[in-house]
Amino acid sequence: MEGQALPRVLAIDPTSRGFGFVVLEGPATLVDWGVRSVPGNHQRTFVGKVREIIVLYQPDVLVLEDCNAPSTRRRHRVRKLIDEVVCTVKGTGLNTYRVSVRDVRVLFGSNAAKERVATTVAEHFPELAPRLPPKRKIYMSEAERMAIFDAAAFGLTYYFRTDVGDR
Repeated sequence: MEGQALPRVLAIDPTSRGFGFVVLEGPATLVDWGVRSVPGNHQRTFVGKVREIIVLYQPDVLVLEDCNAPSTRRRHRVRKLIDEVVCTVKGTGLNTYRVSVRDVRVLFGSNAAKERVATTVAEHFPELAPRLPPKRKIYMSEAERMAIFDAAAFGLTYYFRTDVGDR
């Protein structure tokens, strides 16, 4: 299957106010990225915004966090949002793939803190470097744009943990 195009991946990472996303065409090609706000963060609105991104970019694979993995620290609300997105795309031909935080840490280094992963992603995709938030102080909330880097880490993990990354 040499020469076959890599699947287009849409990776999303929910936040308290919406979600971050990246669109990749292979582990070396970043097509687009961003943060989408979801007013009130209602489930139906959230799923609708994800659908808009899916329609716009026509991905082959949707990559999300595996909230059933033991390493997850996601709240029940976010788990429900992710499950709802997966249920919504079932039967549409869009494949879904879940990545655990453990999978990301294995790829980026077992002791890789979230900020180190984000820095590595910014080094891999220099166009994201200006979006890299400053080092977080203990009293600060996480910058919403950090979800872009989390989504990119999920997408890269998909490529490197499945056989498609070998093409």
